[in-house]
Amino acid sequence: MSARRGGQRHGQGGRERRGGEHIRLFVAVDLPEETRQGLAEWAAARAEELPALRLIPAGSLHVTLCFLGWRPTGDAGHVGRIALAPAAPVGEMEASAAIWLPPRGPRVLAVNLDDAEGRLGALQARVSEALAAEAGYVPESRPFHPHVTVARVRRGERVRPRELPPPPGGRFTPPALTLYRSRLSRAGAEYEPLARAELA
Repeated sequence: MSARRGGQRHGQGGRERRGGEHIRLFVAVDLPEETRQGLAEWAAARAEELPALRLIPAGSLHVTLCFLGWRPTGDAGHVGRIALAPAAPVGEMEASAAIWLPPRGPRVLAVNLDDAEGRLGALQARVSEALAAEAGYVPESRPFHPHVTVARVRRGERVRPRELPPPPGGRFTPPALTLYRSRLSRAGAEYEPLARAELA
């Protein structure tokens, strides 16, 4: 999940620790287990070459559609109903290439997804529009760019962008649309599914 995504932000993680009145929420498309494992293994090989990279666990790999940031805990049910209502199959896609984000001074290693029919982009637009209309979400001004973040640059470290071997191929069908809670810790974020709609 990119830290630059749109939505509402309310201070630091301490707000969640002081009574839990706010939680971080985002909406994502899940990946099949086989795809997650393949991307995680590819990323692990890159981290051996670049120790400045911190790997994202295989079970946490996903495609972020909308990042809402900090929201009142009581909003989760309402947000989930709105976010998942537009769920519809997005068909097959494929990991196409490795990318550094941003291209200069990258903080993230990600993998592009080939959304040839534009169905994933259309789903993202529907979810974003629904959340903006009914949940106070502020959409990003940048076009949606389907990708999976597989590693982050460790705090205080720098990576010079370089060409990388292509990620594992093979087409896959995303199985679900999910509202996640992101729990922050020094070891990295952990993602808890709060509501899910099947896409198959």
